[in-house]
Amino acid sequence: MQKIHWTPQRRAVYEVVKSAHDHPTASMIIDRLHARGHRFAYATVYNSLRYLAEAGVIRELRLGEGASRYDARNEEHQHIVCERCGTIEEVFEPVPAAWQKTVEANTGFVVTETQVVLHGVCPACRGEALRAHTPEAH
Repeated sequence: MQKIHWTPQRRAVYEVVKSAHDHPTASMIIDRLHARGHRFAYATVYNSLRYLAEAGVIRELRLGEGASRYDARNEEHQHIVCERCGTIEEVFEPVPAAWQKTVEANTGFVVTETQVVLHGVCPACRGEALRAHTPEAH
C-alpha cells in the first residue's frame, strides 16, 4: 500500500466506508456524509473514493450492472449477493490456488488479484419464498 495523503475529505469518506456494514454506493456515502454534517461536492467524494481504492485503503466492488460499492475490509475475502433483495455478505473462504493456476495456464495471464462474486438467495428471501408457497391453515 502506498503512502496516503489524508485530506479532511478523504478521511471523512474513509470513515463512512469503514463504519458501514452494507457495502455502500457512492450515493449512499454522500447521504451519510450529509447526515454527519459534511457538504462535499459530488466530484470530491467520487475522487476521494477513486484515490482511496487506487491506494488500496478501500476496495471498489463492481457487482454487476449496478453502481460500484465500497468496502473498507482489506483482508482477502469474496462477496455473495442476494439476487432478490441485493444484500451483500462477505465470504472468507479462500479461492483455491489450483483454480487460479488453471486460469493462468488457460489464459496466459498472471493473476494479481482475485475478486469472486457469488450470486444466490439469502436466508431471509428464501424464508419469504417458502412462506409464500405454504398453504395457510383454515
